[in-house]
Amino acid sequence: MSQEKWLTPEDRAKRIAVGATVAGVLLVLFLFVVIIIQLVQIGYKNAEIARIESEIERFEQLADQLEKDRDYFESELGMYHEALEQGWKTP
Repeated sequence: MSQEKWLTPEDRAKRIAVGATVAGVLLVLFLFVVIIIQLVQIGYKNAEIARIESEIERFEQLADQLEKDRDYFESELGMYHEALEQGWKTP
């Protein structure tokens, strides 16, 4: 036998209110956990973006330096100095 038939309307209303409150609190906790997870993921992605941007900047600097080196070694002066380093002598 169910105890429901012995409950007064006030008791039923209290049970419904308690159930709704518990459900609301659980929903708020669930949403709070979801928000925290999202914030952690955003922070991780921002750190990853910053790391990749710094890598891009480093590679751009390296490319600029290599281009300057190439230009130097393709110039007459660069070839002359390289020849001297390889043991060539000036006439």
